[in-house]
Amino acid sequence: MNKLRSLIFVTIMAIITPPLALIIIFSFPLPPRARLHSAKPFVNATIWLMENILGIRHHVVGAENIPATPCVVLAKHQSLYETLVLQKIFRDTVFVFKRELHWIPFIGWGLAATPMIAIDRAAGRDALRQLANIGGERLRQGFTVAIFPEGTRSKPGTQHKHKPGGAHLAAKAGALAVPLAQNSGECWGNHILDKRPGVVTVSIGPAIDPHGLTTSEISRRAETWIETEMRRISPHLYPL
Repeated sequence: MNKLRSLIFVTIMAIITPPLALIIIFSFPLPPRARLHSAKPFVNATIWLMENILGIRHHVVGAENIPATPCVVLAKHQSLYETLVLQKIFRDTVFVFKRELHWIPFIGWGLAATPMIAIDRAAGRDALRQLANIGGERLRQGFTVAIFPEGTRSKPGTQHKHKPGGAHLAAKAGALAVPLAQNSGECWGNHILDKRPGVVTVSIGPAIDPHGLTTSEISRRAETWIETEMRRISPHLYPL
């Protein structure tokens, strides 16, 4: 049954993605916020399908920790799921992603038309400067910037060492850094037909004020909170 649900979901997405992506692509001449909002039909439609076809829903813990001002969200990354749902939870959110995604037909072309932040990860320290410059501009424009500090998806129950990009951006811009733990990988597997009904817990931690802290200190505090919280929301994956 789960494979059938997944197949139906994939089929519908293959049909609706091109026209919805064209809406985003044709918004390119508009101001940044309008271009981001042009993606709402795609985001809303996909979340509806995830809930009603796949049976995957989410529950937010710590919503009171969401700052009233633009911030840097440092999030656990386990699947595609959170790249959509976080756009519903946080207002006017742009993601940091690798520039190569722009080559994906329709999805990548749509991303290129939005104010999302595409980084050349092969650029080394220049990539940090790109992130600080572009991310700082997005924050000043009123966007929240979401980044996955592990740099890649992690399997449920595992972790990767945090990279400094998000913490560096928060320190340079003087923006609050918000750690976020979530366990989408328990419902959304890596295989295209490996989707299982369930409730994803999205847990938002207390904001970290970057003033007086180094990039390393911000990163360490965020990583400690995230990995501690992962053990609370998914204790069965972290045996003692």
